[in-house]
Amino acid sequence: MADSPSRIERPLSPHLSIYRPLFTMVMSIVHRITGGALYFGTVILVWWLLAAATSPGAYDLFSSIAGSWIGRLVLLGYTWALIHHALGGIRHFIWDFIHGFGAKERELMAKATLAGSIVLTVVVWIIGLALKG
Repeated sequence: MADSPSRIERPLSPHLSIYRPLFTMVMSIVHRITGGALYFGTVILVWWLLAAATSPGAYDLFSSIAGSWIGRLVLLGYTWALIHHALGGIRHFIWDFIHGFGAKERELMAKATLAGSIVLTVVVWIIGLALKG
């Protein structure tokens, strides 16, 4: 049936390769990626809670891994993903009230989401490291 001469040739669906990437489009993709990354980061959070609840040895193991440079890098990424995704959720919540759909507003909110997530991540880590001593 696929080789039937009466078959109508239809255009292919648009794909990302034909669009010029816009900042808002990239931020939408990043929002989805951070949402997926939060699943993996939550495993780390559960590991921390289980280690704290089980034994000093388990907590020491977690602390040594999380305190390594790669562990801190992963935790920094998790912190940023959590804050960025939350700010993206606030942006979508604003859109739920039919606000911010103009081209300039969309661009401004996307830039604010990125800048805010970076600034808040730095603030959280400064406070966390200061409290740690």
